[in-house]
Amino acid sequence: MLTNEYVKRVYDQVQKRDGDQPEFLQAVYEVLDTLQPVIAKHPEYEANGVLERLVEPERVVKFRVAWVDDAGKVQVNRGYRVQFNSAIGPYKGGLRFHPTVNEGVIKFLGFEQILKNSLTTLPMGGGKGGSDFDPKGKSDAEVMRFCQAFMTELSRHIGQFTDVPAGDINVGAREIGYLFGQYKRIRDEYSGVLTGKGLEFGGSLARTEATGYGLCYYTAEALRVLKNDSFEGKTVVISGSGNVAIFATEKAQELGAKVVTASDSNGYVYDPDGIKLDIVKDIKLGHRGRIKEYAERVPGAEYHEGCAGVWTVPCDIALPCATQNEIDEASAEALVKNGCKVVCEGANMPSTPEAIAVYQKNGLLYGPAKAANAGGVAVSGLEMSQNSYRLSWTFEETDAKLKSIMESIVAESLAAAKEYGEEGDLMAGANIAGFVKVANAMVAQGIL
Repeated sequence: MLTNEYVKRVYDQVQKRDGDQPEFLQAVYEVLDTLQPVIAKHPEYEANGVLERLVEPERVVKFRVAWVDDAGKVQVNRGYRVQFNSAIGPYKGGLRFHPTVNEGVIKFLGFEQILKNSLTTLPMGGGKGGSDFDPKGKSDAEVMRFCQAFMTELSRHIGQFTDVPAGDINVGAREIGYLFGQYKRIRDEYSGVLTGKGLEFGGSLARTEATGYGLCYYTAEALRVLKNDSFEGKTVVISGSGNVAIFATEKAQELGAKVVTASDSNGYVYDPDGIKLDIVKDIKLGHRGRIKEYAERVPGAEYHEGCAGVWTVPCDIALPCATQNEIDEASAEALVKNGCKVVCEGANMPSTPEAIAVYQKNGLLYGPAKAANAGGVAVSGLEMSQNSYRLSWTFEETDAKLKSIMESIVAESLAAAKEYGEEGDLMAGANIAGFVKVANAMVAQGIL
């Protein structure tokens, strides 16, 4: 509950201005709620209007994307880029292509990105972008034409020292390649303006695996520090079947766990013997199929319509890796009832506030998205460094840096939580640790 007058006043202003953006309001409320002890201790933040500036993007770009489909018909989508905060570095955040994309969704993602990027300790500000375009069912030629049209406008607003986008939902290696090619053609320059690029043209080893691997490194470290435990012998439920879910599954299995589920927007599969990752990779990365195919190919595996049911599967650890608000109060209660002790988030804000309350009430180890899934942007930051140096690190070197960053995020979060009277609270700690660095930079740079 918001009790600090300054914090409450700022949130009321956000509600008044952006009342039609529920995801953004949800993200802002969660952060402001946990920052109240920090604000009480640092009156200079109110004197410098830090919160008012933090919740208002520095820039919102919204534009038309007109492209031609394979039938020769003109299609029109909306494009967005929210450049939220550049206090500690150039704007950095992914591009999402999905029918649910709107300004509020992009603002919530960009706002979260400010603190997430701060937690990595790398010099990156917060931003996010995307379009309501859906690549599913489109030919490669249609995706290429859309990406070229999208980048024709976006190229005016980005640059390696200004704003460096990356991939997100439905924006993978194919889309990044088309986007990079169009930027290079328009700007006549070869720079690290996008991350998630192919290895042949400036990409980083371990970038594809980074968010999923990082999620498991974070979870493993939190388990070690807070519970004196590990993944070894645990049953893990994972939602999603994209890059984050696939490589979280891979790393969890390497660390000794048995992952028993995978899902997509249609439903989920349950394999009591443990997910066969080679088959999931073939379905999802090989020919962009649907997850129900897994049950057709693996004896003993079950397919269930409706993806929410994945949270009814008994487990020790849950790693939501699909989309925002996928775990509601009922799903959280089902997890607790079936023995789950740990929830760490691979997707962006996958738990509703009511679900988080269930975790906290029942003493679950809860790792919030802005900390637990920071591995992707961490390696994006490392890709930016490699591009600037004109060199490439080995997979092992990059993976070791990723592991170190994720472990340091756990340590920073716990230290910040302890300092402000919230010992052991990874959510409060992540918000506080990420915020203080950005806030101090904003104060130092004056009113901008």
